[in-house]
Amino acid sequence: MANIILICSLAAFGLIFVILLFLAGGYFWWRHKRSQLQFVEPVDDEESTTESINLPHTVIQVNPEPKSEEKAPSLLKINGLFNLKAPLIKINPPPSSCSEGSPARNVDDGELYIEGDNEEYVGQIHFSVEYDYQNTTLVLKVLQGKELPAKDLSGTSDPYVKVTLLPDKKHRLETKIKRRTLNPRWNETFYFEGFSTQKLQSRVIHLHVFDYDRFSRDDSIGEVFMPVCQVDLSRKQTFWKNLKSPASDKCGEILISLCYQPSSSILTLSLIRARNLKAKDINGKSDPYVKVWLLFGDKRVEKRKTPIFKCTLKPKFNETFEFDVPWEKIRECSLDVMVMDFDNIGRNELIGKIILAGKNGSGASETKHWQDMILKPKQTILQWHRLKPE
Repeated sequence: MANIILICSLAAFGLIFVILLFLAGGYFWWRHKRSQLQFVEPVDDEESTTESINLPHTVIQVNPEPKSEEKAPSLLKINGLFNLKAPLIKINPPPSSCSEGSPARNVDDGELYIEGDNEEYVGQIHFSVEYDYQNTTLVLKVLQGKELPAKDLSGTSDPYVKVTLLPDKKHRLETKIKRRTLNPRWNETFYFEGFSTQKLQSRVIHLHVFDYDRFSRDDSIGEVFMPVCQVDLSRKQTFWKNLKSPASDKCGEILISLCYQPSSSILTLSLIRARNLKAKDINGKSDPYVKVWLLFGDKRVEKRKTPIFKCTLKPKFNETFEFDVPWEKIRECSLDVMVMDFDNIGRNELIGKIILAGKNGSGASETKHWQDMILKPKQTILQWHRLKPE
């Protein structure tokens, strides 16, 4: 009798094991097929002057790039479509729009807030330029910086400025390093001797702000180019200029929406689209997908992925992920958003990433987006972010 019971038990365990193997094999086969799907992107109409962001139940038309002189973008509503002249917007739907499902899907009646252009704000620099006719010398004074992004874990930076009179790249001058500040005051003067006014017409002042790091490579904060031909050398002129991220650091941009529902403790992240991604393949394209990690402090808790989009630098993801985050932990968590390039043979490469967080975000734009989400619960906040290299 004992032998019969033992045989029946072994047979039952064997049957369960075979069923589990079958289910596991089916699951991995499905994952493999899903990763090989090729998403065909609609051909853009080259004659069209607007781009469209397609979200369920709503259509938002956005002009590709606003002109710098447009200080007050106009807003026009025609046949239920919002037509606006700025690519960076926030969409604030009614409070109930986030109660069920994805908040990004119910923005029909939302209020649109214009945010400006899609160029990430990385602070400003204040400097003056004058010309000493008697000694044929260009006098450049680097005065101060303002609202620089934090590059260190302390929430500050150690900024200094490299000064170059292009196209001469051999002779770079530097200011002193200002420790632990986002609003440095340098007040240092540089002299470029032996330059006639005619010779200066082909020169460009290049100011590049860096964050000093003792143990690794200095981080680039931003730069400014000022052609001398645009300066009135007959008098001293003072400028405030917005710093721009260096072209070598440009990895593309991604459009993301955030919404938090305190009553259900649901944090919703919607990945809408990306553009101008850096090419990683020989054909000048990439096979992008997005990998998202939810972190509590430094601990990775949950991972999500989008499908892979073949041979494109402007994928339209339209993917929504929901995370369970209690209200008391919403200020401690963060979302690590990584745009990856899929590779059949080698290792997948990082195209660019951002960290959305209330304290240690990867930039001022990311931190503000997170804080806006907390300050406006139940509302969808939509914003473009510039991807950053590793």
